[in-house]
Amino acid sequence: MGGTTNKLTDLALRNAKPGATTKRLSDGAGLYLEIKPSGAKYWRMAYRYSGKQKTLAFGVYPEVSAPEARKAALKAREHLAEGRDPGLVKKILKGTNCIENTFQAVAEEWIRKFKHMWTESHLKNVSGRLQRDIYPWIGNRPVGEITAPELLHVLRKIEMRGHIESAHRASTNAGQVFMYAIATGRAGRNPAADLKGAIPPATVKHMSSITDPEQVGELMRAFDRYHGSPLTKYALQIAIHVFLRSGEIRLAEWSEIDFEKAEWRIPISRMKGKKRDKEASPTAYHLVPLAKQVLLILGEIHALSGQGKYLFPGLRSSTRPMSDATLTNALRRMGYSPEELHVHGLRATARTLIRQELGFDEEPIERQLGHAVKGPLGAAYNRADFVEERKRMMQAWADYLDNLKTGAEIIPIRAAM
Repeated sequence: MGGTTNKLTDLALRNAKPGATTKRLSDGAGLYLEIKPSGAKYWRMAYRYSGKQKTLAFGVYPEVSAPEARKAALKAREHLAEGRDPGLVKKILKGTNCIENTFQAVAEEWIRKFKHMWTESHLKNVSGRLQRDIYPWIGNRPVGEITAPELLHVLRKIEMRGHIESAHRASTNAGQVFMYAIATGRAGRNPAADLKGAIPPATVKHMSSITDPEQVGELMRAFDRYHGSPLTKYALQIAIHVFLRSGEIRLAEWSEIDFEKAEWRIPISRMKGKKRDKEASPTAYHLVPLAKQVLLILGEIHALSGQGKYLFPGLRSSTRPMSDATLTNALRRMGYSPEELHVHGLRATARTLIRQELGFDEEPIERQLGHAVKGPLGAAYNRADFVEERKRMMQAWADYLDNLKTGAEIIPIRAAM
């Protein structure tokens, strides 16, 4: 279909007569007028994309004039030059207002669709990141036309400010928008997926945690709203209340729980510090006093798994404990990135706030964390070290979490005593 452009004159277009079969009059550069035996005349453009021959329709002549058809063909060739399929671009925009398919419009729709599953802080972070770092550059672009190099150019601007972590988070959020656009028929691929390795790796905070009381309150509400497995939700609630290691929680057995004494006795064989505590008795245990709120949660868990061995059995088999990735995946589903929160980081959350907000001494906190303490106090886990203090501390911590969740005014425990 090559040849000189603008070959067809108005006179030739008007006088073109139908034949017994479909006829094609070339206008050059792939554009042609297709004349049906019925006399109907259609503007078409032949092109190749990804090695396949394709055809693009521009409308009926004379409703669509030759200049209009040539302008549309020129735009289509620009899409091809930039690596986009003009047929897909047209399909994306067909029947809708172009503004509704811009990156920003799709992103805002995605946010409205899923924000009920996010915490307030996550919603604020995602919205702010898109508005600050993405919308100014590609917000008005049709989401289906954005290429990987174009997105990378935007992310480089963030990287050049020295904010590599922010660049990775922006790429993640942009990728989520593109995936939503694909699912709703407004894009053909996710350009963010093509950028793996294009941005230097970020220095991720080790076992990231949340220590801002307001954000912890949001986290508690997010746990309550979790729509996945009830046992997963309960495991997260237990994790922040007792601040044990995730493995110690996942492998918990009902034989270790004493509802009457409100105690959880974890065998030293399951504690991470067992290698440092070689002098401890084989029957030694780590004592976890259980607050009233924790006992209520355990009662709900017992109704689900109390007939088995584990508090938190696996999803596929009740004879095996919950998998290592379950709690981490739950946090990601709630919108927390690895840079924002890690399951192990819940221990740091408790340690920081119990010390700073509730005013308890370091020793009972470290004991409750199951950390080995240097010196003569560092031996057996089953010694009643600070046990009364730890009982008060664990109840105070549970009450504090309740207040954060409801947004009540917090009065430090020490100040009230």
